[in-house]
Amino acid sequence: MNLRFVEAFHWAVALKSVTRAAEKLHITQSALSSRIAALERELGVLLLDRRDKQFRLTVAGQRFHAFAQKLLEMQMHIKAEMGSGTVREAVLRVGAIESVVHSWLTGWLKHMQATHPDFELELTVETTPVLVDQLQRGKQDLVFAALPATGDGVRTRAVPPMPMCFVGHRELHLKRRYRMADLLSLDLLTFQRGSQPHVALLEMFREAGSPPPRVHAISSISAMAQLVEAGFGVAALPRAVVEPLARRLPLRVLPCDVTLEPLPIYASYRDDPSSPLPEAALSSAVVHASHRMGSSKKSMS
Repeated sequence: MNLRFVEAFHWAVALKSVTRAAEKLHITQSALSSRIAALERELGVLLLDRRDKQFRLTVAGQRFHAFAQKLLEMQMHIKAEMGSGTVREAVLRVGAIESVVHSWLTGWLKHMQATHPDFELELTVETTPVLVDQLQRGKQDLVFAALPATGDGVRTRAVPPMPMCFVGHRELHLKRRYRMADLLSLDLLTFQRGSQPHVALLEMFREAGSPPPRVHAISSISAMAQLVEAGFGVAALPRAVVEPLARRLPLRVLPCDVTLEPLPIYASYRDDPSSPLPEAALSSAVVHASHRMGSSKKSMS
């Protein structure tokens, strides 16, 4: 039995789409369909119900998918136990929000490069809703976002959240302590509308019974930093992001009487019975992020 055909069938089932499975395996849709058809001929049963355009398994297909996962896992374990020690090049498609990119992602990727020298990176930087959708559709292997991804075959682990802070210009925002009244007189910058930091910032003012000041929604951390540098306003950013920026820009964390809600981070990946790379990458990312966030708290305190 050709395990490439088994793999094609598994991903079609996992992603509930022949098209998405073909994209995942970097082959044409017709090639993937041919592999499944060849598998059906070998088994002597129909695995897919092709009577309409909706993706549906036959009863035999449901039964065989459990065997397919075991076959792919067995293949992975045999290669690990009996292989020559060389690891085939593997593509890891990673998606991340900007806060992760500007804090600990680079350090983690350097660690991955050292421990998995044959892995090839495809990095996408996007908003949380886009990244969650891409993972669910099979376009990403591992994503770091502010919301957990859900769905069949999707696994999620919480990564240490990012404490948030108000960031101002080192020479313009000089108060020893900023109170709610001080913040109300400032232009505030945060992430795009509907994002967790944007919603949390507005909620903070509502809970205090204060009308919110002007809150500008900015989708780029670099743009926010430049606007603060230009004296446009004060930004609400993760402290771990501010640390490297403050080394080259005139920024300072503003001591405040109010506390912003931390930015939650979730690492989500899709089960891959043919490769241990996504799960191994997630585990090392959680460890690296925990260490990095712990170091950031000490240095910024």
